Amino acid sequence: MFNSGLTGSSMEENFNIHLGKKLRMRRLSLGLTQTKVAQAINVTFQQIQKYEKGTNGVSSNRLMQLSNFLKVPITYFFEDFKEFSDYKAQPQDDNLDLNYSFLSKTFSALSRSNKEKILQVLKNAVNLEKTG
Repeated sequence: MFNSGLTGSSMEENFNIHLGKKLRMRRLSLGLTQTKVAQAINVTFQQIQKYEKGTNGVSSNRLMQLSNFLKVPITYFFEDFKEFSDYKAQPQDDNLDLNYSFLSKTFSALSRSNKEKILQVLKNAVNLEKTG
């Protein structure tokens, strides 16, 4: 049996906080307000605030609505949650494919100048690795 050293409610609270951070990060990356997200899934903006703070948990139905509206796979909300790291539903390679797909779509949506800036940062990082 999986033993994370956390009680069920403690792990749930940690997950609510984790999910809230992922929700906020994605919402902000799309330039959306809490009100816009709330309207899209038929809740109040205060409810979105509670989700983002981890005060309230997100039901599976709401999670699916958020996933669809924010255009991310539902697994996005579970990524990097250490308490579930031993229980990944898919092999590691599939998770990398999902991350690559998400990054690829996000990168494609950027303006040309933003793409060039990101590519320059990556080139600089490679040069730093080579020179130590």
